[in-house]
Amino acid sequence: MSFNYSSPVLDSITLLELYKGMLKSRMIEEKMLILLRQGKISKWFSGIGQEAISTGVTLALEQDEYMLPMHRNLSVFTSRKIPLHRLFSQWQGKANGFTKGRDRSFHFGTQEFKIVGMISHLGPQCGVANGIALADKLRNENKVTTVFTGDGATSEGDFHEALNVAAVWELPVMFCVENNGYGLSTPSSEQFSCTNIADKGIGYGMESHIIDGNNIVETYAKVREIAASIRKNPRPVLLEFMTFRMRGHEEASGNKYVPKAVLNEWALKDPLINFQQYLRSRNILSERKEVEIKKEFMDEIRENLDLAFKEDQVKSSLSEELNDVYQQFEYQQIKSNDKTSKIRLVDAISRGLYQSMERFDELLVMGQDIAEYGGVFKVTEGFVDVFGRERIRNTPICESSIIEAAYGLSVNGMKAVVELQFGDFVTAGFNPIINLLAKSHYRWGQNADVVLRMPCGAGVGAGPFHSQTNEAWFTKTPGLKVVYPAFPADAKGLLCAAIEDPNPVLFFEHKQLYRSVYQNVPDDYYTLPLGEAALLEEGDAVSIISYGAGVHWALESVKKHAVDADIIDLRSLQPLDEDCIYASVKKTGKAIILQEDTLFGGVASDIAAMINENCFEFLDAPVIRVASPLMPIPFAKNLEDIYLPKERFEKELLKLLAY
Repeated sequence: MSFNYSSPVLDSITLLELYKGMLKSRMIEEKMLILLRQGKISKWFSGIGQEAISTGVTLALEQDEYMLPMHRNLSVFTSRKIPLHRLFSQWQGKANGFTKGRDRSFHFGTQEFKIVGMISHLGPQCGVANGIALADKLRNENKVTTVFTGDGATSEGDFHEALNVAAVWELPVMFCVENNGYGLSTPSSEQFSCTNIADKGIGYGMESHIIDGNNIVETYAKVREIAASIRKNPRPVLLEFMTFRMRGHEEASGNKYVPKAVLNEWALKDPLINFQQYLRSRNILSERKEVEIKKEFMDEIRENLDLAFKEDQVKSSLSEELNDVYQQFEYQQIKSNDKTSKIRLVDAISRGLYQSMERFDELLVMGQDIAEYGGVFKVTEGFVDVFGRERIRNTPICESSIIEAAYGLSVNGMKAVVELQFGDFVTAGFNPIINLLAKSHYRWGQNADVVLRMPCGAGVGAGPFHSQTNEAWFTKTPGLKVVYPAFPADAKGLLCAAIEDPNPVLFFEHKQLYRSVYQNVPDDYYTLPLGEAALLEEGDAVSIISYGAGVHWALESVKKHAVDADIIDLRSLQPLDEDCIYASVKKTGKAIILQEDTLFGGVASDIAAMINENCFEFLDAPVIRVASPLMPIPFAKNLEDIYLPKERFEKELLKLLAY
């Protein structure tokens, strides 16, 4: 098999560098396969036969440009000169790796080497690249972000969303698709019907190219040329690299599903062997030089493996592990002056967001219809006139990709607020919230400086798709913070604090309260701490614990029946003010927890269990939970009234008082 390596003309130093990049990757892989059989590493995803892509692309880029590789891109890491002992430690789950033993193989990132590691869901990488590139573009950095994915992942919605966003926003991203013929065992013919993956770029108005991924010279030269062009003229480009995976998806799966003739055909196209023969024919690589290079790499691999093997197994403690779930953040309260205005909850949120935009120059707000239109609830009305469309960004309808982009902005040092048009629509972006935002800091120390605004709640006749209050989906997810204010002053102070906090926060805003609840709210910027409940009323007969609209139902019932009660407005559900809850229950001896969400699996259930475990000897009655029934939220008002637990709460409260 012969490749055309003569065009374009590259100097001997560059050609040798390309050869060494592929060779080093191949030699490490061959050693890893031996260690895998010996049980010294747990899993391996082979890139043998595909080294030209990772090597050529990486060496064609600048060292300070972000790359988002996959699990078959070893040469991205080695070409960025990551010390091998750290890679080996990573693969053995040791502390000197990049995840402190918390994640395996290539599921890691490193800011030092400008690499953002993958998650197993594959497609979200593309959306993250968009956010990184957006930050570079806004700063006029003239950089290109490069993201890898496979032919199988191009079937995922995240891939298509990311290409569309990148095209609409003209982001400097190279989407590199390694078309190696199979997604695990499913051939390309069963994944897509278009002739080439590159053809998909046409539908997004995106430039695309097909590159021989086994030709290192073509790969390097073409990527270098395209990257230089993108830096001058920011835009996304889709690159399809034609190649083949010579081994199984991962070693345990094997490759018996591949016809023998196909394997033999691609074996003749081996990128390393063919390039090595070319260099020999040009007298660029002598046999002696080849032996020297291989010995150098063998020694380096052996020495670094020795370092990794000698390293102790990872040690930790529960407190250490818990301390890394969130980025440490020393909250410092910012107090307001005495000047206030009586405003609605929606106005308080708007002003808190506006003043946060003034405070943080690199804060972006993204969402559907939020620019000139001001969002469906008009929270950002007028913002675009002050902050411009670069920072107040209308988005396509693609929650998943926008949340991924928000994470990418955080990776590149910016802050993001994403408005979910309705909290119900968060289901379309569930994966990046749970698997990127929530786990990122624990996995590799990268925080997700993202706030998701979640308009939610029933009572406005919006029906099953626009009325959920789904906070419980997220309070059980380690790494997320969940805030749910009931009053305007709290909403403003907590939103400002959420934006200050470098961790991901879901900020729930009850739609029925938007324009029905007024309060005197400080005019200037201030913050309130996350995780501190508010004791609204004090009494000795019962502890009423609630949040959101439930707080107002509780206040009405207590006033109506002159109940001597503690009323606790949780305000923050994660972190939760357990001390406030326990102190109140120990005083009153009775507790009733009210939530709008459905009963089973809700926040009230956990709080009831916590009270039972920590305050049992103080209780004079069972802990009562009041919530909505296990059914979708109906549209008609009389049906919605049946759903909401307001009247049931009043009955249960009186029963508890009489117990």
